[in-house]
Amino acid sequence: MKYRIAIAAALSVLMAAGAAEAADHQVQMLNKGDKGTMVFQPDLVVAAPGDTVTFVPTDKGHDAASIDGMIPEGAQPFKGEIGKPITVTLDKEGVYGVKCVPHYGMGMVALVVVGKPVNLEQAEAVKQLGKAKKKFQALFAEVPTGN
Repeated sequence: MKYRIAIAAALSVLMAAGAAEAADHQVQMLNKGDKGTMVFQPDLVVAAPGDTVTFVPTDKGHDAASIDGMIPEGAQPFKGEIGKPITVTLDKEGVYGVKCVPHYGMGMVALVVVGKPVNLEQAEAVKQLGKAKKKFQALFAEVPTGN
């Protein structure tokens, strides 16, 4: 009987540990996607602290970089290389603004929301240019705030 209890307890711990594993969110960098040309797909990712996001250059000529002023306090900025995937581990809660450097003016931007969007107002206050401004307005309207 004691063995059954011990085995049940061990299985519970293993199952809880497996459920706590971080997820990897895949984001394609595309010349043409569901929402038009020069896009991240999806362009809004909702993640948990500790999750990773992998930006995949499905089409050539793209990169993914964080936007100054649009990452949570204490988070590390990131910048990938053109045409190469980049995986970013996001440990800090908040909103992360992402751009494709060569196509930013064409509106190739994305938002990643990790846990609670604690820096939402700060991120929204960052001045945007070209089509990126309109795109971010639409993305900010979709940010879940009830976490």
